[in-house]
Formats: sequence, C-alpha cells, structure tokens
Amino acid sequence: MTHTEIMMKLTIALFFGLLIGIDRQLKHKPLGLKTTMIICVASCLVTVVSIESFHRFATPTFRNMDPMRLTAQIVSGVGFLGAGVILRRQNDVISGLTSAALIWAASGIGIAVGVGLYAETAYAVFLFIMAVNFIPQFVKRLGPQRLRQRDVAVKLVMEPNAKMTELLKTIEGKTRTLKKETKQEIRVRNVKIKDGDNGQHVTLLLSAPENQYTTEIYYLFKKIDHVLNVEVEHL
Repeated sequence: MTHTEIMMKLTIALFFGLLIGIDRQLKHKPLGLKTTMIICVASCLVTVVSIESFHRFATPTFRNMDPMRLTAQIVSGVGFLGAGVILRRQNDVISGLTSAALIWAASGIGIAVGVGLYAETAYAVFLFIMAVNFIPQFVKRLGPQRLRQRDVAVKLVMEPNAKMTELLKTIEGKTRTLKKETKQEIRVRNVKIKDGDNGQHVTLLLSAPENQYTTEIYYLFKKIDHVLNVEVEHL
C-alpha cells in the first residue's frame, strides 16, 4: 500500500465522518463534527496500520497471525465514547442512544475504508442517513397513531392536603375533553406523587401527539383547581 493510497483512505474516512457529524450537528445532538471525523480517521488509521504490519513484519513462522486482531479492538474500545453521550434524564428517560450507535458505526466506517471497501462504505453511510432521518418519518406516517406520539413530562405542585384521587379523575376528564376537541389522544402512562415543602408534587408521564402544542398541555393542567405550579417538558 503506497503512501498516496493511505492518505486517500484517511481523507475518504474524514469525509464520511463529516457526513454523519453534520447530521448530528443539525439536530443539536452531543455527537458532532469533530467527534465523528476523529473516530473515522483514527479507525481507518489503525486498520491500515494493522494490515501493513501484517505484510511488513509477518514471517513464515508467524504467517498465520490475524491482521484484523488490532482492528477488532476498535469496536469494543470506542464503546466508552458511546457511553459518554448516553444520558439518563429525569423521569427515567434515556436519551443519546442514536448518537451512541452512530459513534460505533463511525468506527466501522473507518475500518471499512481502511480495508478498501469504498463503495460498500458509501452505501453504508447512505443507509445510516436514511435510517436516522427518512425511514422513521415514513413509518410514522403509514403506521399506527401511537408511532406519531412522543413523551411529555408534566410536573404539578398542588395545594397541601389536596385530594389526589379527585385530581387524577379530573386529569382523565380533561384529557378526554381535549381528545374530543382536537381529535387527538393524550394518555397518562405513569404517575408519581410525593410530599414537598410547598405542597404535594405530582409527576406525570404522558403520551401526546407530536404536533400537540406545549401550551395546550400547559393550560390543560393550569386550569385544574388547587394547582399551584405547572411545568411541561417534551422528552
């Protein structure tokens, strides 16, 4: 393998890493341009080093050595970077799994370029972009309505000694009313109640349509009696 060919491979790996990084950057995800480019180039470099080491230093005695042994460590070693972008947010919601998967994928892209599978790598990058951006939207449009819903966390502060059972019944009635008015369903998936210094704290995890305005959900709970404070967050 000539020096020109090695530098060409590193440049191609940089370009493919750039494409994945742009996709993540446009969505304001933890995984950005610099990370994906470095992962792709580094993985490509290690792969080239592994292959060249085999051709240059393998002797007839050790001709059965595996040239991919060093490369195999990339996939497992890059895992700690993926763990760094996986976040556990409040309400036990996990985010960053897609970015972590793309970190792992970026290392695979670098390895494939290092081996010389240019067309296959380009097709894999195309499939990654399709899988992240276009196929989910297509499935959501043609699939059941629940695929077009997202999680919404609602935190309520109630007056001390407020009756929680009546509150939950009121919430169910409000969601049914909103469904009749907007033809969209809001489901209460989880309820958490605890005492606080300034009243009783209620945390709700809802499933709401993606096009549901946050203000509609906010005023839905703000109008309930004995509610002192409302906080709404789309997850």
